[in-house]
Amino acid sequence: MEQSLGVLVGYDGSDHSMQALDWAMDEAELRRLPLTVCHAWQWPYGEGDPGGRDSLRRAAEHVLWHGADCARTGAGGLDVRGDLYEGSPTERLEELSGQAELIVLGSRGLRGMARAVIGSVASHAAAHARCPVIVVRGRGALPRTPNPGPVVAGVTDDGKADAVLAFACEEAAVRCLPLLVVHAWHQPPVAWAGMTYPALDPMSLQEASEDWLAATVAPWRSRHPGLAVELRVANARAAETVAAVAEATLVVVGSPHGRFGSVASGLLRQAPCPVAIVRPRSTADG
Repeated sequence: MEQSLGVLVGYDGSDHSMQALDWAMDEAELRRLPLTVCHAWQWPYGEGDPGGRDSLRRAAEHVLWHGADCARTGAGGLDVRGDLYEGSPTERLEELSGQAELIVLGSRGLRGMARAVIGSVASHAAAHARCPVIVVRGRGALPRTPNPGPVVAGVTDDGKADAVLAFACEEAAVRCLPLLVVHAWHQPPVAWAGMTYPALDPMSLQEASEDWLAATVAPWRSRHPGLAVELRVANARAAETVAAVAEATLVVVGSPHGRFGSVASGLLRQAPCPVAIVRPRSTADG
C-alpha cells in the first residue's frame, strides 16, 4: 500500500505559493498529517547545454529546499517531505493526487501572467485532482484575524452535497469555526403561448428548498454534535448568497470531475477567500 502524502502543496517560490504553503502548514498541523512540498521544473530548450540544464536543476532543488525549510521552521514537529519533479507541474499534481488527502495551491505562480486571475496549474489541478483541492485566494492563512468568519459550504441537489458537507464539517471542526451551509434555488420558467411564466411561486420554492437542505444536513449535524451549523436558503440572485462568501474563512463547493460548474468557476476567479473544490472520490477516480 502506498504511503499517504498527507497534505500536498505546490511551491515555486512565488508570493502566491508562499500563501499556499502557510495554509498547507495549518492543514497538516490541524489534521495531524505529513506535509509534502512539491516543486516541478522543466528545461525549455530541448537538447540544450547540459551545464545550463544542471544549473536549472540545482535552482529547482534550492526552491524546493526553501519551501520545505520554511515549513519545518514555521511548524516545529511537522513531518515535512519534498518532491522534486522534472516535467509538467499539472501532470505531477494530478499523478500524486491519488496519494494525497488534500492539495493546496496558490491562485497563480511565477508562470502566471499578472493579469491572470487563476493560474493554469491551479485551474487544472482543481478540475482533475482525485482529492479535494484548496486554491488560496485573498488573505490566505496569514495574517491571523481576531474574529475569523465561518466555513461556508455551498450545496446543490446534484449528488455532490455529501462530499461537500463531509469536507466542510471537518474543516470547521478542526478550525473551531461555525459552519454556514448555503443553498440557492432557481425559479424555472415555463413557456406558454409565446410567453414565459414562473413555474412555481417563490414561497413554495423557498419552503421546498429549506426542507431539502434541513434533511440533507441533518446526518452531518448528528456526526458533529459540537459544531455550530447555520442554514441559509435564498434565491440565487439574492444578496445574502454573495454576503456569505464575503465573510467566509473558506468556501467549499462541489464540481464535476474534469471541468468546473459555474459556481466553482466564478468563485475561483472572484472569491475574496480560499476556495475548496470537492468531488466524490468515486467520481474522480472513475
